[in-house]
Amino acid sequence: MNAIKIDLADYELSGGGYNGDSFNHKTDPTVMLKLYLPGKIQQPLDEMMLARKVYDLGIPTPEPGEYVVTEDGRYGIRFRRIVGKKSYSRATADEPEKVDQFAGEFASMCHQLHSIHVDKSQFENIKDRYMRLLTANPFFTVQEKDKLARFIADAPDDDTAIHGDLQFSNAIFVGDKRYFIDLGDFCYGYKMFDLGMVYLCCCLSGEEFIKETFHMPKSLSRKFWECFAPAYFGTDRPLKDITEEIMPYAGLKTLIVERDSSCPMPEFRAALKSIL
Repeated sequence: MNAIKIDLADYELSGGGYNGDSFNHKTDPTVMLKLYLPGKIQQPLDEMMLARKVYDLGIPTPEPGEYVVTEDGRYGIRFRRIVGKKSYSRATADEPEKVDQFAGEFASMCHQLHSIHVDKSQFENIKDRYMRLLTANPFFTVQEKDKLARFIADAPDDDTAIHGDLQFSNAIFVGDKRYFIDLGDFCYGYKMFDLGMVYLCCCLSGEEFIKETFHMPKSLSRKFWECFAPAYFGTDRPLKDITEEIMPYAGLKTLIVERDSSCPMPEFRAALKSIL
């Protein structure tokens, strides 16, 4: 697929992350751009194709547009921008008194996502992804990798949708419309692999990271989890039991964080103590 050349002067920077930057069009508020770091060509193309398949599943997500390239050789994707949107993390930070409402709405979105069955020939199995990440990780010992591999292999199998980066900043809303964003790691499998990221972001991440990324104190992100868990799992399960079940899946996200940061993350590895 040939990329469409665009002029980056038509856009203004709106945010950034590990893989690149996001931009809004200066004159058309309905257009946004996700631009990858220099040298990344195949990744945005793969993500665009994946975004289209996810969109065609009926999962609420901004409609993907074109595969584009800037004059200086950076590749990216244009999306249809959701005007006036707010993420659930930003909404919680702005109105902490509504944390129970926002956590409940996010839990409802996650329930709906995890009830969608997918064509397994079109998407990656979450277990295969974690096995690949585990093999490539240079920070775990051989013995630790063997234990983690057994845990991954023994986890339940499923054919339902997995966001891949399920955090409350990757769900947005405007009015009564809700959408998932940043589905570049979309796959299928057991829902706990997905929910582990919710716990990691709310409870395992450090105070400064939570303030910088989610614009709230850690006490509020913990409160979000405490409201989310019964809304998702049911009020008949003690929070302690839910947390114990989800902890190792949250710890497995270490494989993703260490891949992106290129250094060991002991604060997340602590969640793997039941495995290691």
